[in-house]
Amino acid sequence: MTGAWEMGESAIAAAELETLIREGVPLVGSYGVAVESVGAGTIRLRMPYREDFVRPGGTVTGPALFGLADVALYGAVLSLIGRVELAVTTSMTINFLRRPGQRAVIAEARVLKLGKRLAYGDILLYSEGEDDPVAHVTGTYSIPPDRPPVTMLA
Repeated sequence: MTGAWEMGESAIAAAELETLIREGVPLVGSYGVAVESVGAGTIRLRMPYREDFVRPGGTVTGPALFGLADVALYGAVLSLIGRVELAVTTSMTINFLRRPGQRAVIAEARVLKLGKRLAYGDILLYSEGEDDPVAHVTGTYSIPPDRPPVTMLA
């Protein structure tokens, strides 16, 4: 049997994922996050710039960046296992690399390892239009044991 992983296709549609972000993760959903693309184990999100995301010094606040990164990894995991709402963050580390500009933030996430109970991945955050990342994030998601099996390439 060929799974979505082998075909490079997402196990969840972009529109369904956007709805899940808005309704299931309402804090980050209120940020206006949009799914730009989703594939098996990868996702690209865009968070629009808003004045209420700015902290003293004129930069986008860390909590907004962290929330975007967290929901990006959530989306990347769901792209492999389908809509499993009880997949939850078990750990996440963010390294701020440079000051983000006052513009939209792009998140590019990928799952590096998918196991039976845990998924590990990383996220790069960019100021829209810039080539150098503003933050690098790594994280682990816990996957409930009753999810459907995923067929992966070795």
